[in-house]
Amino acid sequence: MRVYLGFGSNIDPVASIQAGLDALQAVEPNFHTSSVYQSDSVGFVGAPFLNLVVALETRLTLEALHQSLREIEFRFGRPEQPTRNSSRRLDIDILLYADCVGHFGFVELPRPEIHYNAFVLKPLSELAPGLALPNTDITIGELWERFDQAKQPLHKVAFVYRGALLPASFSDEANH
Repeated sequence: MRVYLGFGSNIDPVASIQAGLDALQAVEPNFHTSSVYQSDSVGFVGAPFLNLVVALETRLTLEALHQSLREIEFRFGRPEQPTRNSSRRLDIDILLYADCVGHFGFVELPRPEIHYNAFVLKPLSELAPGLALPNTDITIGELWERFDQAKQPLHKVAFVYRGALLPASFSDEANH
């Protein structure tokens, strides 16, 4: 299944995202990353966030993937009942899981934030500009073109992970 994940952090964000990608690679060793963007906090006053999107193929069920990602977040201090719109050491959201649409108890797909948060839409548009959202004819690239980009400014940042400037691809073969 093709999956897109949103990564974000505003508490020690460089180290947190690097360690989060390491933890993800232990679960799913092959993935592609977007560039990393800095954005202001949305919905609360806080330190700026670093955000990126990760694309991968998985054989995990949606529930198993969700559980694996929650375990990674818990290792980074995520509370059981996190406060919405608050600082995060590491936040990982399933944005798209194949062509799944609907509420799945623990996640709504496609993730609604795709439509209204630049820090999700811009990096997703880098990885999948021609991908149409499930049950629509609108592509991710078209959504980004229509988005009021002045409303939520983003700043692309140079971000190095495992010696590679993002965006980049990573695989288990590179680690052997």
